[in-house]
Amino acid sequence: MRILVVEDDRDLSSVITRYLKIEKYEVDQAYDGEEGLEYIHQLEYDCIIMDVMMPKLDGLSVVRQMREENNSTPVLILTARSMVDDKVMGLDSGADDYLTKPFATKELSARLRALIRRKTNIVSTLTYKDITLDPNTYELKSKGVAKLTAKEYKLMEFLIKNQGIYVSTEKIMSSVWEYDADVDVSVIWVFISSLRKHLEEVNSDLTIKAQRRIGYRLEDK
Repeated sequence: MRILVVEDDRDLSSVITRYLKIEKYEVDQAYDGEEGLEYIHQLEYDCIIMDVMMPKLDGLSVVRQMREENNSTPVLILTARSMVDDKVMGLDSGADDYLTKPFATKELSARLRALIRRKTNIVSTLTYKDITLDPNTYELKSKGVAKLTAKEYKLMEFLIKNQGIYVSTEKIMSSVWEYDADVDVSVIWVFISSLRKHLEEVNSDLTIKAQRRIGYRLEDK
């Protein structure tokens, strides 16, 4: 497994890199956004750890450019900020997960394993009514095609597998976020909103309906 660490704090980058190597990952290091993009364009990674505040090009801009180039490699963003709005910005940019500094290396490792497991766990294509979810490309297809992030894919997969029933916020947190079951509810709203937009983007006849205090499910518009 190969990881790219894009972090301008060289001391922190070294700590992360040493730990990941102990965990038997191959690790490359970049110290600003532009250098990170160069690595991303040249090599294929199983996951990317991306700091937000960096010189030359910030982490969120790097992630946006990756997604515009249809690069679906899972991205875990690191931020010193703890405000929900900052986390939402990261997820909106196309990142798959976030970790607020300071953090425990064990938590970093758990989040990486979850993101990589999603990337490498190849399953059959899922179909429900007029939509198809491709696990190899992370594409949502109907009359059009939309590229999903790893976390968007996992949430859509969960909704399809629970078709016809409402799934609660608590169930989504424990099943989709797994190790991070205490994730802020507003973050789930971000992903639900994003998937609704993707359903519109592919011109699907489906949307995600919300039932107050009950949960969410895929339904005809």
